[in-house]
Amino acid sequence: MSELDKSREIELLRQMITIRAFEEKAEQLYMLGKVHGTMHLSIGMEASAVGAIAALRPDDLILSTHRGHGHCIAKGADLNRMMAEFLGKENGYCRGRGGSMHIADVKGGNLGANGVVGGGIATAMGVGLGLKLQKREQICLCFFGDGAANLGSFHESLNMAAIWKLPVVYVCENNQYAMSFPVKKAFAIERISDRAAAYGMPGETVDGNDVLAVYRAVSRAVERARAGEGPSLIENVTYRWRGHSKSDANRYRTKEEIEAWKEKCPIKRFRQYLIAAGRLTEEEAARIEREAYAAIEAAVAFAEASPEPALETIEEGVYA
Repeated sequence: MSELDKSREIELLRQMITIRAFEEKAEQLYMLGKVHGTMHLSIGMEASAVGAIAALRPDDLILSTHRGHGHCIAKGADLNRMMAEFLGKENGYCRGRGGSMHIADVKGGNLGANGVVGGGIATAMGVGLGLKLQKREQICLCFFGDGAANLGSFHESLNMAAIWKLPVVYVCENNQYAMSFPVKKAFAIERISDRAAAYGMPGETVDGNDVLAVYRAVSRAVERARAGEGPSLIENVTYRWRGHSKSDANRYRTKEEIEAWKEKCPIKRFRQYLIAAGRLTEEEAARIEREAYAAIEAAVAFAEASPEPALETIEEGVYA
């Protein structure tokens, strides 16, 4: 595992701020009635996506979740095409058909988000099998939430991946709630990563709001997978500041709890670290923030000026 140099660390901060800016703008657009359906925001969880994907090579693959905007951005998505997809425009990544929960950038190594809880877990096992049979050096990074860790597909997939020593790294983003159901009531164990032992693979729980801790843990797992030693399970302990989706009234948790987690903001924390370490000045950090928010505004302008899908071709690429 290589340590990150100054420029890479600053890039991680830029990515996290860009994700925050995208999510805040997505929420605004929804409230303005410009986005239809629902969405699942990852505000407060930026370090999990950015730290994990920083451990990959550009040609490695990821599978995302219904809360996947951050994963898409961290994997290097074009913000213009991403926002166009979000607004249902023809020049979006999936021609406007996928939207928030089904966005994919296959050329960039993002095999897609999906609206099925845990839907990517079994898919990742299949991708890993394909990579191994083709003797390719790529690995697949699979994101899922704490709620998905209690599904049958989780157990079946991790067991098969371990038996066959597949090049898959499973990243559980434990944001404390599966919709409104708290982790403390859903598990009889303190750490979800402890389940890895049952399948004969390493498991590690890390502070999911510490981008460097996430990077180091996932890097170790990636190196192991690439060496042919099989999968690992990483649990990133984090927290979503917003509700499960836009239909969530958020009545199951207290304002005090939310504010306590906001004090652990991954962006604020990493920014302070970089400044204290002399890698960044206050002025440089402010400029990065301005640039990130400006890039999102530019993406919105691009998307709003983009063409709507034509009625004659609207069913192309839609299979269900």
